[in-house]
Amino acid sequence: MIKVLQLGSPTPLYGAERWILALIKHLDPTRIESLVSVVLDSPDLDAPLCREASKLGFSTHVFESFGKFNPSAVRSLRGFLVQNKIDILHTHGYKTDLIGLLSVLGTSCKIVSTPHGWSKQADLKLLGYELLDRCAFPFFDAVVPLSQELHTHLRRLPGLNGNLRLITNGVDISEIDSVTQPAPELLELKKEGAFIIGYIGRLVPPKGVDVLLDSVSRLNLPNSRLAIVGEGESRASLEQQAHNLGIADKVHFYGFREDRVSFLRGFDLFVLPSRSEGTPRCLMEAMAAGLPVIASDIPGCRYLIVHWQTGLLFPVVEAKALSGLIEWVAFNRTFANRLALAGRELVARRFSAERMANEYASVYTSFT
Repeated sequence: MIKVLQLGSPTPLYGAERWILALIKHLDPTRIESLVSVVLDSPDLDAPLCREASKLGFSTHVFESFGKFNPSAVRSLRGFLVQNKIDILHTHGYKTDLIGLLSVLGTSCKIVSTPHGWSKQADLKLLGYELLDRCAFPFFDAVVPLSQELHTHLRRLPGLNGNLRLITNGVDISEIDSVTQPAPELLELKKEGAFIIGYIGRLVPPKGVDVLLDSVSRLNLPNSRLAIVGEGESRASLEQQAHNLGIADKVHFYGFREDRVSFLRGFDLFVLPSRSEGTPRCLMEAMAAGLPVIASDIPGCRYLIVHWQTGLLFPVVEAKALSGLIEWVAFNRTFANRLALAGRELVARRFSAERMANEYASVYTSFT
């Protein structure tokens, strides 16, 4: 039995945290024992990842180490690794990478990192931390990016090719299929005959939600409604933009919701207008839910969408082009649903959490 400790972040259940949950759910428990932990760096934060993992029956541990970088986190984690005879520490993100690498020094524990992406618009301090993270990767036993774009970027780093492996992102289709009822808020809109355009994700500039709002203001669809699920630094400015565009009555901000799948069940269309992405988990979940999808024509989205086959692509930040595709979906529901079915089949075949977990199991077992 291989004991693997997943070290995540004390953030809400965004993409990386849900990725960890999907992975541990589908690893073979007769071969791999999964534990989940987070480093709590502020008393104001919670550990939703550990809470959800505990509900699934996994052992969890929260390391309290307040401050941006507190050396006590390294000492506590190293002690836990040794005491619990952890074979592999699996980290996610620059902070857990750096804490994890220092923690395994002098132990027999191996360390694996999964880069989930880097900031496109960050201050110098964050850029410095992320650069330090990439410089540390050659000292990891394995670095396993989850998209071809990340893998291509990392291949350029000296000294890394020998422990670099691509395992593409996966989605927990069983979680999607377990939810059948739409969110009550959307059922109310359905009663009014609304065509519901949906977005789920962080509200930050790289996600391009401002472009989506602009496109909605151009629609010739009186019954259209935009449902935005997520939180982030841009929420106030996006709400102001909706007001300035005269569409505040058509746009509904629902904030961060743990029942995001029930919103997918109520959408008629999912749109991802990002300026940059890896292999977007929210898009995979929408496709797994059998929704027609429209996304910006960028590498991460093209990895999932073949235009007019598994979904639709529009030129980045081109709100007019996006509004035209939204109207096409609204007026061509039968063909749009064929695209949705093809998208669902693609995700089930190539991007399932089961496939992803099997490939990670082979990485873990390669150290024994």
